[in-house]
Amino acid sequence: MYTVLAKNVTTNYMNNQLLIQFFHWYYNDNQPLWEKAAQEAKHLATLGITRVWLPPAYKGTEGVDSVGYDSYDMYDLGEFDQKNSVVTKYGSKKEYLNAIAALHENGVEVIADVVFNHKAGADELEKVGVRTVNNDNRSEFTSELMEIDAWTKFTFPGRKGKYSDFVWDQHCFSGVDHAENLHQDAIYSIQNNYGEMWEDVPSGEMGNFDYLMYNDIETRNPAVREELKRWGEWYYNTCKMDGFRLDAVKHIAHDFLNEWIDHMKHTFKRDFFFVAENWIVDNLKELEDYVAMTEGRTQLFDSLLHHNLYQASLQGNEYNLSTIFQGTLVQTHPELSITFVDNHDTQPLQSLTAYVDYWFRPLAYALILLREQGIPCVFYPDLYGGKYRDENEEGVEVDVELVPLAELPDLCIIRRDKSYGIQRDYIDHPNCIGWTREGEDDKPDSGLAVVMSNSAEGHKHMEMGQKHAGKTFVDAMGKRKEEITVNEEGWAEFYCLGGSVSVWVLK
Repeated sequence: MYTVLAKNVTTNYMNNQLLIQFFHWYYNDNQPLWEKAAQEAKHLATLGITRVWLPPAYKGTEGVDSVGYDSYDMYDLGEFDQKNSVVTKYGSKKEYLNAIAALHENGVEVIADVVFNHKAGADELEKVGVRTVNNDNRSEFTSELMEIDAWTKFTFPGRKGKYSDFVWDQHCFSGVDHAENLHQDAIYSIQNNYGEMWEDVPSGEMGNFDYLMYNDIETRNPAVREELKRWGEWYYNTCKMDGFRLDAVKHIAHDFLNEWIDHMKHTFKRDFFFVAENWIVDNLKELEDYVAMTEGRTQLFDSLLHHNLYQASLQGNEYNLSTIFQGTLVQTHPELSITFVDNHDTQPLQSLTAYVDYWFRPLAYALILLREQGIPCVFYPDLYGGKYRDENEEGVEVDVELVPLAELPDLCIIRRDKSYGIQRDYIDHPNCIGWTREGEDDKPDSGLAVVMSNSAEGHKHMEMGQKHAGKTFVDAMGKRKEEITVNEEGWAEFYCLGGSVSVWVLK
């Protein structure tokens, strides 16, 4: 296996950007996540990780059990006694700030998760005028105007106006999903002063996909926009994060997000790192349309590539590896693509479950970590493991282990040290593909050759470049034991085992 002695690794040294999603849906370690992030900061830097994406840090409606996407009070970072707890699932505000500081001390930037689509867990009921809509076509009303009792007033009594005295009420939302007086769940469009129908959002699914869940935030209300800008200012001034992951953007008016992004950049004279989640699995044009709507203000998670990786893992040798990048954002907009193998939404039992089979995960990570295009994001369980609860065949709940990927640390370090220079692709066979990186003169011993197969053992005749003529390469994955010498013209035959990936580096 490939090993390295890391010496004073800093972000300046690590030219290859690399993110980690430092949480997963089932995070249940005994150690609070913020504490673990601080503890692991140096190790993450050693692996070549340049940015850490942390989960939503503010209080959710489920309190200490909230993963963070049921956003209640965005000013409560584990500081106030609200929703039956002071701390969040991940720890206290003090621990959160300490984690950010520890990561910064090790040259690692921090990405904060932002939920602007909805709020949950209101404090008071209000009389609200609504109309129900067709769940399959939200642009179609299915009732006349009526009045319901809805949980739409957020006063945050535990915080008592500290940091912000803004009260969220029915005028701050465009829809809800529960009528208390009727004891009925449905999608209710709030009939307010900003239009009787939903906001214009990027997704046209279900007629209009503005409404997703809980209390849908109404960004046509100028007071809401200004409050979210004030919160952004407070959040940065308090925490000093380096960028933001924007949740569920297909459900949010793009003009508001453009305005918010520009406000943050102009206010702090800083080029923050923004990445948006617009979950699409079968329509590249929708992602490209979003790029046009936002004029490239954000990176985008390449959910299309993830879907290809998932299908490749299911189909085995019947999947055509030469098409693995077709119809993906990394193929058409590599400068904006964040590539990933899995995330919290694709984990087992989640609504978007599409977990890449374990046998293919080393191949999938090689495809995102060792190529020039895109910025890869590794997933917490693949580095640290974890577990979740599920029913076995007898219907009994048991713990299911998420096993760390043994090859991942090596692949990260190889990216840090070796994956530079001219890339030559040999993605020309349905079952065996490869590529080379020639390396750069200012990166000692850099350069590599990758070969993978989803069928029998394979080989590729590939060019490394004449500067490597006569040099010897070995498989950093330890799968192949032979040594390979590059010929005088800079070419060599590189090998891999069946259903496996080999990464050839200078001996």
